[in-house]
Amino acid sequence: MCLAIPARVIEVLDGDRARIELSGVQKEIATDLVDAVAVGDYLIVHVGYAIGKLDPEEAAQTLALLADMGSDADLANPAAYR
Repeated sequence: MCLAIPARVIEVLDGDRARIELSGVQKEIATDLVDAVAVGDYLIVHVGYAIGKLDPEEAAQTLALLADMGSDADLANPAAYR
């Protein structure tokens, strides 16, 4: 299964690259597939590549949903995921 997640651009770098931040973690990603990336944009990121943009409201809703899923996860019970 693949998962793309929204992340906020905190710095635009040379060479179609950007630094993003998600939950305090920063990562450099490729932005070749997205036009006109700017600081503050929310990008959909999949395996180190930005594959699209999201508006801030949609990004916030998606991040809240992911946070809720994580807080509901029963990590101590792997059988729950079979």
